Amino acid sequence: MQVRQFSKIKEVVAGWSQIQGFLRGGDEGTLVPVVIPKDRRRLGWVFLLGLALFFVGAGVFSGSGAILALALFVTVLLVLIAAFWAWRGAIVEIEQGTTGVLTRYGKIVGTLPPGRHYLWFPWSKVDFVVDTSTEIPYLAPVVSCPTQENVPLKSIEFFLKFKIDDPVAFVRTLGASNFDLVLSSAVQDAIRQRSRLVKTEQAYDLRGSDVEDMRDTLNRQLERYGVRILGANIPDVQLPDQYQQHLATRERVSKELAAYEREWELVRKQRIDTLLMEIERAKKDREARLVEVNAARNRARQDVARMLEERETEAQKVRMEIETKGRTALIEAENEAKALTHLGQAYRDNRAVLQYELARKRVAVGEKLMQNAPRPVIVQGAGAEGSALSTLMLARMLPAMEPANGGNGAKGEIGRVLQTGRDLEDELREKAGGEERR
Repeated sequence: MQVRQFSKIKEVVAGWSQIQGFLRGGDEGTLVPVVIPKDRRRLGWVFLLGLALFFVGAGVFSGSGAILALALFVTVLLVLIAAFWAWRGAIVEIEQGTTGVLTRYGKIVGTLPPGRHYLWFPWSKVDFVVDTSTEIPYLAPVVSCPTQENVPLKSIEFFLKFKIDDPVAFVRTLGASNFDLVLSSAVQDAIRQRSRLVKTEQAYDLRGSDVEDMRDTLNRQLERYGVRILGANIPDVQLPDQYQQHLATRERVSKELAAYEREWELVRKQRIDTLLMEIERAKKDREARLVEVNAARNRARQDVARMLEERETEAQKVRMEIETKGRTALIEAENEAKALTHLGQAYRDNRAVLQYELARKRVAVGEKLMQNAPRPVIVQGAGAEGSALSTLMLARMLPAMEPANGGNGAKGEIGRVLQTGRDLEDELREKAGGEERR
């Protein structure tokens, strides 16, 4: 990128008819806040006055009335022309928005506001016409501005607008050409001081940054020249080519990251919207299902109530049947109990008979036992010695008696009698138990 050049300020010398053009449009790309007007006044009207005096003198000294009349006529005519010439040359037109600096014998004595003025004396003239209303733009691209890391920036463009408030101080102290040097130097110093405060990676932040402090500094420096800085900014900053490539890569990555973040944000938003729609749909489905469930529950409740009612009716019916059956069974049980009572009474009668039979069997068994029992030998003696002796003798006689009675004949007979008695007793008991169970 091509670095733009500094704005140039200068003053030009031009005629009164060209002053407005130079002040508004400049001269070949340069700013022209001051124009030195050419003095258009001439002294020809003095020659005409001298010629008029000549004609008056010639007419008076000619002695002829006609010649004198003609001379007077020419003299009057020349005087009128000379007066018009002098009047026209004394007119000074100061354009609107400009100020004329009035000098007398080359010394500045005052200013002339916009409008028509008359300078009758040739030693009074307007040496400068200064533009005091236009806010003059000024561009100052400062190259090789070092940053905080001492990296020289390619250029920093500084744009400002100034206005000449005091034309006398401006033309007296500097003039337009010298002001250009002073202003460019002040701007470069201010820009370099500002670039020293920023890091290289933050150099682009200077674009459009707040430069009020720089404007105040420049105003303090240029105030004595009658100039006031109205506004300033930094429209462009150019980094070194290599660093600019790095920044371009970084910026591209940042843009890609930003694009990816936007895309992700869009996707996330779409997903969130989809989820919200699904949630809303699920809510509606749940509400619909709740309605269905409530309806089903109400129907179930009605069915259950109806079923309970039916069951209750059936239960009452069953209960009545059970009660009927119970009463019937109770009556039957009472009848059966009464029958059993009568039967028990008959059993007790039968039991007495059976006990009688049992006692009679026992007596019969006892008789058989007595018949088959061994006969004891009683040994008489005195006191206990006789009884012990009898027992001893009985113990010796019993084994000897068994072979005489056929071996196990008596013992087996006794066992059979006892077994018969036991069987009979068991039979009677079983009969008695069966009767009791019934």
